[in-house]
Amino acid sequence: MAAALFVTTSAFGASLGRRTLTEGMTGQDVRVLQDFLTRAGFKTPVAGEFGPVTLTNVKAFEKQQSMPTDGVVDADVIAKLRSIADPSSATTTTSTSTTTTPSATPTTSRTTTTTRGGHRHLGDRVLRKGATGQDVRVLQDYLERAGFTSGIDGEFGPTTLRMVKKFQQAQELRITGIVDTTTVSALRRVGDVAATNTAGGADFDMSTVQAPVGRAKLLSNGLAVAPSDAPQEVKDVIDAGNQIATMPYIYGGGHGSWRDRGYDCSGSVSFALHGGGMLDSSMPSGGFEGWGQSGRGQWITIYANGGHMYMTVAGLRFDTSGADPSRWQSDMRDNSGFVVRHPTGF
Repeated sequence: MAAALFVTTSAFGASLGRRTLTEGMTGQDVRVLQDFLTRAGFKTPVAGEFGPVTLTNVKAFEKQQSMPTDGVVDADVIAKLRSIADPSSATTTTSTSTTTTPSATPTTSRTTTTTRGGHRHLGDRVLRKGATGQDVRVLQDYLERAGFTSGIDGEFGPTTLRMVKKFQQAQELRITGIVDTTTVSALRRVGDVAATNTAGGADFDMSTVQAPVGRAKLLSNGLAVAPSDAPQEVKDVIDAGNQIATMPYIYGGGHGSWRDRGYDCSGSVSFALHGGGMLDSSMPSGGFEGWGQSGRGQWITIYANGGHMYMTVAGLRFDTSGADPSRWQSDMRDNSGFVVRHPTGF
């Protein structure tokens, strides 16, 4: 089994390798999986939810590595991902032993052993500016969950130092910028509580949130929970929308590739519909004016014109306009000037 990432046994810090991961699962180990996929060349939003994009990228990775293409992340897949995403994870140690035989003088032998030593747990060492490694990535993830965004790149640079000091100040700790056991304990406490409160953290199970029948529920972190009675295709659209809900707006984003750094209005809607199996390739907003069927749908309605578009899914608006904190919004907008369409059958 692959080395554990966290020393904590809290449900909010499940380590990659402790369980087999499949589509629909959520957790910190899914976040680590998504990070490793990105580092291996398969850009995956680090959302902690094993959705369609993650499944597609896992299968692509398996195919690249000539492994069974089933989308199941077991110990073999994790080991291969680690070897590619973090090749420094293997370290070499040397031990010395002395052996004496009845008829000979003592002889000394040296044994070299390779171990998976590169995945230090957060808290195994004191971290300060200049440090690098997986424990720094975990530190940065906890800082983000606590509301201090520093980026997750595994390098303790000036931005991470600044965020550590801000966190220490907020927690009334000594403002040193050095991550010792006291700071780690505070980070775990605040980060795990934030995870449960926002329903989008390390090991929050989205399936435990109940949405009203026929209507999606909008969580405080901007993610949407599909109603239990929605068709699977609609649930998949919502799941795909969650994957990019908080990603930045980039003009033209999502049209050259499904995996992008950001998405514009039509790129966002295209991505979500593609996740539900309703669209094979992205389209500009004007293209949606003649797509599907005319009028409002039972579950999904598209509003499009030549300059902008958005959609509603199970009572929530998915729109780059007004996105705060995400594209999912509970309030509706004036739809005058938009052509109204819906996916056939939905």
